[in-house]
Amino acid sequence: MLRFNIRGENIEVTEAIRNYVEKRVSKLERFFDDERAGDATAHVNLKVYSDKNAKVEVTIPLPYLVLRAEETSHDLYASIDLVVDKLERQIRKFKTRINRKQREVSKEEVVNLFLEPKEEPAEKENELEIVRTKRLSLKPMDSEEAVLQMNMLGHNFFIFEDAETNGISIVYARKDGKYGLIETD
Repeated sequence: MLRFNIRGENIEVTEAIRNYVEKRVSKLERFFDDERAGDATAHVNLKVYSDKNAKVEVTIPLPYLVLRAEETSHDLYASIDLVVDKLERQIRKFKTRINRKQREVSKEEVVNLFLEPKEEPAEKENELEIVRTKRLSLKPMDSEEAVLQMNMLGHNFFIFEDAETNGISIVYARKDGKYGLIETD
């Protein structure tokens, strides 16, 4: 059963808004396997800017991946619809990938390949002070799966344990739209 944590910035989260968010995001539950998803919580952040744009961010951490999407438009309800559509595309892409991988290895092994991100370090510009620390556990996967996970998280790099070499590797998004791979010894 999906739980909700809905916050508003520069907007009061009315009962109507809360009901609309819960109704739309709950439709994603049909994609979740109850025993693996457990009691997932959808973290929804609604922001209204002075130019009347509305931004909706949704993050749903699951045991086998983190779903995250954000959308901005002139209408709050349209932003909610757009972000749910984006999350649904992510889930379909992930499920397609799992189904392909299933032919090669068992489903349980594939699900275990995906990393649940904790926290990673971030730096302030022009300072060497560490202001945030994230922890992550590296799970074996191939570079294609790492790129998929990186894209689902919306990050521009992703650290993982290479399933073939058992070494730590990094995939990153290049400015030309392609991907790079850094392997360690």
